[in-house]
Amino acid sequence: MSFYLLDGEQVHFPNPLEAEPEGLLAMGGDLSTERLLLAYRMGIFPWYSAGYPLLWWSPDPRMVLIPGEMHISKSLNRLLKQDKVRILWDGDFAGVIGHCAMLPRPGQDGTWITEEMKTAYLELYHLGYAHCLEVFYADELAGGLYGVSLGQSFFGESMFSLKRDGSKVAFAWLNRFCQQHEFQLIDCQNPTQHLANLGAKPLARAEFLERLARANQGKSLKGSWQNLGREVLGF
Repeated sequence: MSFYLLDGEQVHFPNPLEAEPEGLLAMGGDLSTERLLLAYRMGIFPWYSAGYPLLWWSPDPRMVLIPGEMHISKSLNRLLKQDKVRILWDGDFAGVIGHCAMLPRPGQDGTWITEEMKTAYLELYHLGYAHCLEVFYADELAGGLYGVSLGQSFFGESMFSLKRDGSKVAFAWLNRFCQQHEFQLIDCQNPTQHLANLGAKPLARAEFLERLARANQGKSLKGSWQNLGREVLGF
């Protein structure tokens, strides 16, 4: 294993094409806003567990949803059209990331969303780079998601469901938002069958980085998405 050891003082990353076959690129550094924003622009993200060193990844292949290409089943489409479904953009970011951290996941012992991660992404939220989406069935919280927006890309970090299909509804609204605002990519990070069923597809790392470079040239929708979210056309 020959991953790169980051300098704790200088904010930089090696070329993501140099990542290990499983995607590990570098170790160390910190979760400062400057470093995180640089990482996302380069197609890199942090993923590690509490008590272990900070690890940075650029997987190959990379799972990506092209806005507008989500597969919406008949049952999900019926749910999306129900009056009971209510969407809140950029409301309780701390609550959303907290739910994502607490939700049990198959094959996962504990959570990679450490307290350090929560603090770092909450700072990105306050600066207008990170965003969240909550789904309510009537007045009950059903699910949600959060991620980072830069240029014409949305980098999904995590989703949660408390009610049936809560995260799918959130993902569908994110897809609709990104489509209407001419985003080029929704980054889903690592390939899973669940994401494939929703329409995401694996891209070779080199192709993903080429598409990301083009998307980076677009203007970022920085700031709160509360009002922008209200303008998204429904289903």
